[in-house]
Amino acid sequence: MTGKTEKTLWGIHGGKTGDADNLFLKHNVIALGWVEMGDMAALSADREAFKAKLQQVRPELKERHNRIAAGQVFRFIHEAKNGDLVIYPSKRDRKIHIGEITGAYLYDPKPEESYPQHRTVRWIESFLRTKFSQGALYEIGSAMSFFQVKNYADEFLAALSGQETAPLAKQDESIPSVTEDIEQNTRDFILKTLAQELKGHAFAEFIAHLLGAMGYRTRLSLEGPDGGVDIIAHKDELGFEPPFIKVQVKSTESSIGDPIVSQLYGKVERSDYGMVVTLGTFTNQARNFARNKSNLRLIDGEELVGLILQHYEKFDSKYKGLLPLKRVYVPEHLEEAET
Repeated sequence: MTGKTEKTLWGIHGGKTGDADNLFLKHNVIALGWVEMGDMAALSADREAFKAKLQQVRPELKERHNRIAAGQVFRFIHEAKNGDLVIYPSKRDRKIHIGEITGAYLYDPKPEESYPQHRTVRWIESFLRTKFSQGALYEIGSAMSFFQVKNYADEFLAALSGQETAPLAKQDESIPSVTEDIEQNTRDFILKTLAQELKGHAFAEFIAHLLGAMGYRTRLSLEGPDGGVDIIAHKDELGFEPPFIKVQVKSTESSIGDPIVSQLYGKVERSDYGMVVTLGTFTNQARNFARNKSNLRLIDGEELVGLILQHYEKFDSKYKGLLPLKRVYVPEHLEEAET
């Protein structure tokens, strides 16, 4: 945990599925919902007025939920100041976007009617989630839609100044026993650990092991130049019977472009399949290249984690030790006070 800072940082979420992502990043705003509240510019600048208004339009909310929700909107309009920084963890591109608030509150339902409460923002920089410590990710994973970032504010400021601050995943001792977003935190942990512990050929070995857990037999290229194919996967024991899956593996967290995807596909025979696996993402050009090719798959970090969780129980002790995971049940919130 880092120390205190004089700079005020806020965190904001763009909906459970990132439905406000385009509004935030393309229109250079941060926004809240609460459509029922309408234009709140005329409300008195005190929390009681906001609570009364919310009680009027949402009488079914319990007193605690009313207080939390009204407090978020009040902070968004009156406590967040121009010049403050805002942190937006996008669910769409899985990056942490940091910007500066540049304008006063404005009610504008035109771009996206579900998010009419606006503040303009100048986006400064975006970072991969793996740059930050698990504690920092937990803090910006708050259950609230708009909140102040305090405990790890200096870590985010350090990232803006180009400093490296995040400790290794297995050295981070700030993991709480309960979290509102345990699934996202688990995905962060897996990607961060793989990125830090498995580079190059070691990551290809892991992907071969994953394919084995999925029921494939694999042949792994020797360490060093591989000619664009790291793994050949097949179903028969000897590897003589097609179809074959030719796999290119990249342990990078950055975006994979069309040249790498095209290179692999050039080695895929008519009866074979090709697959590129990365911890990061793919550029739009790479995805467009693969879109209409039924024998080509692109597996990004997000989909890779899903496969890992699906087949984790079949992993050997080496990789279970690398990724120590435990199946748990957590209560699902049926009532939500936040948008």
